[in-house]
Amino acid sequence: MRRQTATSGINPAGSSRALRLDPLSLPLSFHAHDTRADGGVRRIELHRERVVLHRAVKGMRMAINVRVSDFLGVALRGLDDDAQMLVLAHRDPSLNIPLCVSSDDEEIASAWQMWSDIFALPLLTEDDHREPAARRRRHNAIRARRPKFLVRRRLGNLGNTETVHRDEREIIARD
Repeated sequence: MRRQTATSGINPAGSSRALRLDPLSLPLSFHAHDTRADGGVRRIELHRERVVLHRAVKGMRMAINVRVSDFLGVALRGLDDDAQMLVLAHRDPSLNIPLCVSSDDEEIASAWQMWSDIFALPLLTEDDHREPAARRRRHNAIRARRPKFLVRRRLGNLGNTETVHRDEREIIARD
C-alpha cells in the first residue's frame, strides 16, 4: 500500500494543493478529515472492491470495511468557492469518501467519469440528495412460535374409542 501524495488529503496551512487521487493507481491509502475521530483524521484504504476506514474515537481504534457496491455512487458536490469535490457517496454521511477537489470543470468532469467507470457506480449530482434509510422493523420470530406450555402438552390416546348407539343418540365411551 502506498500513499498518493505527500500531503495525502490533509493540506497544511497555506498550501494551495488540492486533493487529487488517481483512479488508475488503485489500491491506495490516504488520510482525510474526520471531525469525530481523534486528531480529526482518518486513514482510508481504497481498493477496487472495498474501502477500509481506519480511525480512533476516544482512544478506541477501529477499522470499518465497506464493499464498494454498498455505496450509492460518485457524487459531485459544490464547495463554498468555485471549487467542486468528488465524493464516493454512502447512505451514511460519515462513510463518504473524498476523491478529488478541483476548480477546473474539465478536470473534475473527466475524473468524475473515470471514478464512476472504475467502481461501476452511477454518477450523482447535488440534486440527488437521498435521506438516510429509515430503520426497518425486524420480523419477530418468537411471536410466531407456540407458547411453551402448549408445546409440552400431549394429545390423548384416541385409539380405544367405541361408539354405542342407543335411542338415536350417539354415545362415545372411552376406557
